[in-house]
Amino acid sequence: MSKYLMNKFLYTIDRDPALVARYKEDPRGTVAWWETEQAGRILNCAEAEATTWLRFSDEERTALAEHDYPTLFDLGAHPFLTLTLFIAMFEHDYAEPLAFQREYARRLAGRTLPYPDIAT
Repeated sequence: MSKYLMNKFLYTIDRDPALVARYKEDPRGTVAWWETEQAGRILNCAEAEATTWLRFSDEERTALAEHDYPTLFDLGAHPFLTLTLFIAMFEHDYAEPLAFQREYARRLAGRTLPYPDIAT
């Protein structure tokens, strides 16, 4: 498990509107593509390097592929990264202003302080 890799995925997807759209439409394919083709390149790793920190755990991969931000939060994904990315992906699916943000807060409401370690 690499919290850094998971957070890097969230950060890089969120910074490119085309990737945000791709991740919304094909989450499983986007996660697989990013993990196999982008992770090492973005992190400036030698092509031959294949350490475990360049791969998502099964739990991370599943949570990313299912847009499961409560599980991502539990796994240590930075809450600002999940919030900004998922706002970009889903806020237009809600009719009321701030409706997605309220849904996000509701789904994370069962978490108590201290939050999971979000250090990278």
